[in-house]
Amino acid sequence: MTVSAPSMGLRLEARTPRTTVETASLQSSPADADARRLVAAMARGDEAAFREFYEGYHRRLFRFALVLGRGDETLAHDTVQAAFVTAAKKLRGVDGEEHLWNWLARVARQQLSKALRQCQRESAVVGMAEPPDCPDAEPDSFLEESLDAALLAMDADERELIEWFYFDKLSHKEIAGRLNATPKSVSSRLERARVKLRSKMARKLSHET
Repeated sequence: MTVSAPSMGLRLEARTPRTTVETASLQSSPADADARRLVAAMARGDEAAFREFYEGYHRRLFRFALVLGRGDETLAHDTVQAAFVTAAKKLRGVDGEEHLWNWLARVARQQLSKALRQCQRESAVVGMAEPPDCPDAEPDSFLEESLDAALLAMDADERELIEWFYFDKLSHKEIAGRLNATPKSVSSRLERARVKLRSKMARKLSHET
């Protein structure tokens, strides 16, 4: 009897860590649970869930697409819209928030590559300039950091203008109200800022890729 009690205690101690690990593995973060909830609701056709999904990921996906297209905002907008259309049609389940973002980023890459191939076919016909290459080999984190670095290299007022228009989705009129300027002057300043941003991003990516 003096032997059996310690051995039972050892067995109990050996089981406890396994139970703890198994319980922890079943736990997930609120962000993961939210991602699964959104995707499941969208799969059922819930339009409110899709709007929440769009609002939650649009800004980050546009930033990502803007770098993929090396500063071409029209290409970035088209890429983002196509990615969300694809998500509405095909996204049916995810493991968590990281899985959801990786899925979106992969679709954005595919859509942008498709757009660039189309642009290349058109350029062969009409003699357009060669479109920018898509840096497919670079990790997502590097691409997002490249945009941040390019923005930080700009003057503060130019950076603010870019962020208001592209990321906060403010109109020329709304920005003009903030700056006590005219929409026309905002349009001119924005055009200069976007040209500078494209140049800085192209330099950053050409040096690093």
